[in-house]
Amino acid sequence: MSGQLFIVSAPSGAGKTSLVSRLLRETPGIRLSVSHTTRARREGEIVGVHYHFTDNDTFDAMRERGEFLESANVFGNQYGTSHAAIEAVVDAGDDAVLEIDCQGAAQVRARHPGATSVFILPPSRDVLRARLTGRGSDSPEAIARRTADALAEMRQHAEADYLIINDDFDEAYAELNAIVRAERCRHARQAAKHAPLIAELLTD
Repeated sequence: MSGQLFIVSAPSGAGKTSLVSRLLRETPGIRLSVSHTTRARREGEIVGVHYHFTDNDTFDAMRERGEFLESANVFGNQYGTSHAAIEAVVDAGDDAVLEIDCQGAAQVRARHPGATSVFILPPSRDVLRARLTGRGSDSPEAIARRTADALAEMRQHAEADYLIINDDFDEAYAELNAIVRAERCRHARQAAKHAPLIAELLTD
């Protein structure tokens, strides 16, 4: 039985990375689909764990070969998710979670209508600005650009299947975990997973 694809998107600063990281630590059978990016590696990021870091020429060549399920230019850097990365996870029977920007999420939803999409919103604009400023890794110009882009991205929340407001982190995580558990209990997935049991139960 193939796994399910979960798309988690949000404006920068909404907290999707922290939520997905906890989901991966605490939920068996779900794996992160690692994206490619041309942006510089930040302190603490691990190649092949957080991203596949590459240069523009390599990225462009992969896109021309049709290797990306989606790709986008975000803040002057390129990001993309390879078909192979998703297929390797779901074909193994695990669920795949794709932590992605709003541009990429729209592309994946269009190509994978069966995917489950989750949108994360901050509790207020002030909190969003504080989170962006508190990172300490971006220039004031970059923070201003990210804030402006975040306001535009938040308008896309209605495209998702589920919406989470990340005010209290533990509550937001509980909601994300509940979404995964509920999707795993959909009739089609449970019927396929437990086909021998169901056949036995229904045998005269």
